Amino acid sequence: MKASLIKTAWLLLAFILVTPTVMQAQKAPTSKYKCMIQMTNYLGEGAYIVISLINPKGAYEKTLYVLGPDKEWYNSLKEWHKFQAKKPTNISAITGASVTGGDRAVNVLEIESSKINSGYSLRFESAVEDKKYHMKDLEVPLTTEGLAAKSEGAGYIRYVRFSPN
Repeated sequence: MKASLIKTAWLLLAFILVTPTVMQAQKAPTSKYKCMIQMTNYLGEGAYIVISLINPKGAYEKTLYVLGPDKEWYNSLKEWHKFQAKKPTNISAITGASVTGGDRAVNVLEIESSKINSGYSLRFESAVEDKKYHMKDLEVPLTTEGLAAKSEGAGYIRYVRFSPN
């Protein structure tokens, strides 16, 4: 009985020591990019912006960043909100302040390296209280070239630039 207990204890200890190493080995390698968003000079409240990873079929895959802290207004980002309702994820670690007209925001995005140059894109969806909603204020191909270029927005975003972090 005592030998069985000792064997079980050793197996448990081995499991505890090996599990974190195995978990780390399974995490996909990522690349970090600084993302600078320059807003247009619109009048009104701060814009809520969500940056999403869009798969090659055009569907939402992952939320990368949310600018706008008040969950009460997330439903104004209509298409993303539908996705978030279907696949709820904890976004508290990737949420920041909204951005007002003429201002800029700089955030760091962590993107799985395998998604770059694989048909994915980054969608910037924007909404401002009592103003127009832009499902695709900007959509940037997730390519080496797309991440190196200055990309022009179509709504509240004037342009976006990325730089490796």
